[in-house]
Amino acid sequence: MSSQTAPSDRVYIADLDQPPQRIAGVFTVVNAQMGMTRTEKPYLRCLLRDRSGEMPARMWSIDEATFKTIPTDGFVFVKGETQAYQGEIQLIIHAIEPHEPSQDELRHLIASSERDPAEMLEELSGILATLKHPAIKALAETYLADEHLMEAFKRAPAAKQMHHAYLGGLLEHTLNLLKLADSICPLYPKINRDIVLMGLFLHDLGKTRELGYDGPFTYTDRGELVGHIVEGAIMLHDKAQQMMTVTGTRLPAGALTVLQHIILSHHGIPEYGAAKVPMTPEALLVSMLDDIDAKMAISLEATRPDTPGKLDRGGNFTDKNWALGAKLYRPDPLAE
Repeated sequence: MSSQTAPSDRVYIADLDQPPQRIAGVFTVVNAQMGMTRTEKPYLRCLLRDRSGEMPARMWSIDEATFKTIPTDGFVFVKGETQAYQGEIQLIIHAIEPHEPSQDELRHLIASSERDPAEMLEELSGILATLKHPAIKALAETYLADEHLMEAFKRAPAAKQMHHAYLGGLLEHTLNLLKLADSICPLYPKINRDIVLMGLFLHDLGKTRELGYDGPFTYTDRGELVGHIVEGAIMLHDKAQQMMTVTGTRLPAGALTVLQHIILSHHGIPEYGAAKVPMTPEALLVSMLDDIDAKMAISLEATRPDTPGKLDRGGNFTDKNWALGAKLYRPDPLAE
């Protein structure tokens, strides 16, 4: 436990936009590493986060003994000063030590969805209640009745850092997709709406086990060794068996395979982690909708963030966004 305490008038990372600014407080540290300068001196490089955003940080004078006390991913008390560097703001750390945050401090450190999770789950359950096929509806109810899984679903992020990377992000992302599908499916009368909706509900549920989110977002051992795609397909097999045992309801021939295929193929191509490419109309639609919501979240956060975390030097373009493969044009020409 750090002997220091965070100031009550906390300054968030998003507010550090006028360097130089001195700070002293508790932050999440991510991917702390030792590097070597050109003169062969060790230094610390890492990311610091709070619920408002993140910034790169460097400590130019650090010894190995001090570095070993710092978690690679965890919580730290930091003193330092911001500086502008290559269009961004970075923090130059003067002092750093491990810190065990209080529950009050955690509220400032880990980003959460702006929507109430219970409210989102209720809305999602309402959409799933419109499923028509009795076996598919019973399968959805089997998942929703799993209180432990649904509690994890309400808390889990959708990703460690790419999109919807905040508590409740997975539920928010999934709800967005169900609402998108509800609008799009009527345009294609031959599409099986039940399969699409159920596939979207299930496609990322494995992330509840892939990711750790009680502190800084990390991958669990199972996440590293199995991953959410395969985990989701295994979970579906187990839930179908549970449904049959408890209710006597059996999925129609081929339905389990088709839903597992959606889970295994929703990343689209093997380069993005898909175990299979989408091979049914429903799998194609699920994959494309998932891609839409993820990319829109990434692009809007990069161009029109609620709390900008980078130094704005008046340019119209972001740096290259590696997730999207391009620089993004910031201005909305119709905005007042």
